[in-house]
Amino acid sequence: MRFLVISLINTFLFSTSLKIGELVPKFELYDQNNRIHKLEDYRGKKLVIYFFPKAETPGWIKQACGFRDEFQSFENSQIEILGISYDSKKVLKKFKEKYNLPFNFLSDINKKVGSAYGANKYYFFPSRMTFLIDEEGFLVHVFDDVNLYSHARDILKFFGQMIKE
Repeated sequence: MRFLVISLINTFLFSTSLKIGELVPKFELYDQNNRIHKLEDYRGKKLVIYFFPKAETPGWIKQACGFRDEFQSFENSQIEILGISYDSKKVLKKFKEKYNLPFNFLSDINKKVGSAYGANKYYFFPSRMTFLIDEEGFLVHVFDDVNLYSHARDILKFFGQMIKE
């Protein structure tokens, strides 16, 4: 019962209702190398923003390595990838280096971006959610049920279908 009450409070306080076709919230976060990233930096590019619960967890390793293994396809399709968690920059840097991950991780230690995107369902860590954003900054799709084994390919397939239409 206590977990249910906390979950309901967190949903009420931290959820947002981003809708397909709307501009996504701007952000300004530091990456694992203490370099700042802003949404505006990615204008003109397709962008994948994925929130993940915690570094060094089996699910996150699987998801991140899936992106790594398909990274050349993302580059060829001119799609940028950013992973966001509430972990520190130091933890994210260590993880990036350990698994040779070719994209950046952003530290949302204050949970503000997670809140703006509606990923703060559990407060202490974000939900595993992925937001696909077009070149103009509009939300085109949300994956809130992520298949860790095919997630990177699912995203590539979605963007590929979008181009055909």
